[in-house]
Amino acid sequence: MTQVVHSPIAAHPPAPPESGFGGITGQPSPPPAAPAAPDFAAIRNSDEFAVLRRRFRGFVFPMSALFFLWYLTYVLLAAYAPDFMSHRLVGSVNVGLALGLGQFVSTIAITFGYVRFARNRIDPQVAAIRAKAGIAPEDAA
Repeated sequence: MTQVVHSPIAAHPPAPPESGFGGITGQPSPPPAAPAAPDFAAIRNSDEFAVLRRRFRGFVFPMSALFFLWYLTYVLLAAYAPDFMSHRLVGSVNVGLALGLGQFVSTIAITFGYVRFARNRIDPQVAAIRAKAGIAPEDAA
């Protein structure tokens, strides 16, 4: 038969907090320093940001107004000029259908135009403002 021998384990007193192994101490580590937040008020009041806003508004507001007028014209023609809208162009394609498809085409064209405008005129200025404020560029976009 096998005999089990129990040996008592001696408890060691805890080490003082200032002594540690490999830099490990009993003290909690200080929290990491938070990066300094940019001065958003200064950015908003800067001349570069004012130019950026003016450039953005110079594209978006006129383009929105033009599209709204184009859409409103289509709706008003559909409501008040049914004879004109039902005029056949080719086969069963009438003016109303052509103008309705034109709404989709113009929406896609405006979208592509804005993407190109933003890439060439807005994004470089945003990057310059971010760099001047000390904000790292967004890599995860």
